[in-house]
Amino acid sequence: MDELPDLATLSLAQIATLVAERRLPPVDQWNPTRCGDSEMRIARDGTWYHQGAPIGREAMVRLFATVLRREPDGSHVLVTPVEKLDILVEDAAFVAVELKADGAGEAAALTFRLNTGDLVTAGPEHALRVEQGDDGPRPYLHVRGGLEALVARAVYYELVDHALQADGDATPGVWSSGVFFPLAAA
Repeated sequence: MDELPDLATLSLAQIATLVAERRLPPVDQWNPTRCGDSEMRIARDGTWYHQGAPIGREAMVRLFATVLRREPDGSHVLVTPVEKLDILVEDAAFVAVELKADGAGEAAALTFRLNTGDLVTAGPEHALRVEQGDDGPRPYLHVRGGLEALVARAVYYELVDHALQADGDATPGVWSSGVFFPLAAA
């Protein structure tokens, strides 16, 4: 199994290179006729299950995550060129478990590591949004194709700390890749 790089030690250029090297299959182009149920679910905490048991091999979860797609009706499927299988997603498909912040103000870049090891930098194509839930604010990061990552509570507190350090902004929020993201629920 490939060991994940230490996000804290990576430069923005190194992060950009790692993201560019990540080649995902073209799941948006696959429309197989053979369909079924994967008997899998992704729990709210990001744990992947098959037939009720957690999938313990991280490499398997990372592999499944590469063929995960969100359908126009909001459902989720695992898709290959020959088969499409439903998968239950309780909240978000991924969890943002680590944050690296570089720069300040409009020049800032916020890169998140997902529970699958993927790196996503918030910006025009990867928006941050906050919903108000029964248990407080629920921040989400757009990953790809309608798939989102729930920002883990500890990581959200880091974002709030960055927002509090920013001066002059009337609305609490953070900058990343030239985009301002409010941290209040819409």
